[in-house]
Amino acid sequence: MMKRSEFVQDRNLVRDKAVGALIGLAVGDSFGDAARMQANRESYGFITDFNAGATWSTDDTEFALLTAKTLIKSKGNLTTEQVVEAWFEDVVVQDEFKRGGASEVAAANNLRKGLRPPQSGKFNTFHLSDGSAMRIPPVGIVCAADPARAVAMAQIDASISHSEDGVWGAQAVAAAVSVAMADGSWEEIFEAALSPIPADSWLFYSMRKAFDIVDAAEGNILDCWMSLHDEIKASTWATTSEAIPAAFGCLRLRHDDFRSALVLAGNFARDADTIGAVAGAILGAKYGLSSIPHHWVQKVRHPSGTCLQFTKGLDIVQIGEQLADLIR
Repeated sequence: MMKRSEFVQDRNLVRDKAVGALIGLAVGDSFGDAARMQANRESYGFITDFNAGATWSTDDTEFALLTAKTLIKSKGNLTTEQVVEAWFEDVVVQDEFKRGGASEVAAANNLRKGLRPPQSGKFNTFHLSDGSAMRIPPVGIVCAADPARAVAMAQIDASISHSEDGVWGAQAVAAAVSVAMADGSWEEIFEAALSPIPADSWLFYSMRKAFDIVDAAEGNILDCWMSLHDEIKASTWATTSEAIPAAFGCLRLRHDDFRSALVLAGNFARDADTIGAVAGAILGAKYGLSSIPHHWVQKVRHPSGTCLQFTKGLDIVQIGEQLADLIR
């Protein structure tokens, strides 16, 4: 992994990776959502590209843009107070959330009741969901080459809506993005992801199980694809201990280039939009915007505001550039 002092000198590289991570998240989000649509399953079974037609985004991209907006406003120095203020400004004010995650809806209700982090996340039926992990990559972007800072900042953001595995999953993703931004090796990325997770947790067990399955198959997709699904499956597919190990398991299987790795993760099924979003953010941080097919970038560049209204029409490339400006 590059040292931060070295990384920040190449401003073109910083921008390429920052925008790549944020666009990669949006691509994975939309691709995974498309892959699990019944029409695509009936027509293709396994998709390799987007169909023609309208662009869209889900809560994964739009909550990540909320995190990005909060980071930009705070100049990269996130505090609990700033996170709470951002949620009141852009989440609590909405009466309903189309496609919104249950953990985020419950957190907004807790904030309305007067609860604040960490209680607003802890006193949440869905505190083990993957809703924090899919929105956290902007933290990893601004903490490029500093995974310890990424872990600390991820806890601040995640605690408003999550607890335990829900927080540890966010920390794992933030650390992985941080290392990928600084061109860390894939082993360094996987080690960074495991580092903040308690060894006696459900998430750690599932992460190790996913890695063991892939490693035992020596990376042969045909020998481990179905067992990877079976062994880490939870009763609810948006659970952190299923979706995050699924994303990292896919990355363990295929990570040589953005497109083939993203296609694999996006076709995982179950909570495929979050699996794709997490994998896409890490791949985008590692390989940069220049590695992502141009028509994919254009497809997702302007969110639809499906969940958070303030995101409609925003330019994700522009937001990524603003995050890059925070990396000094």
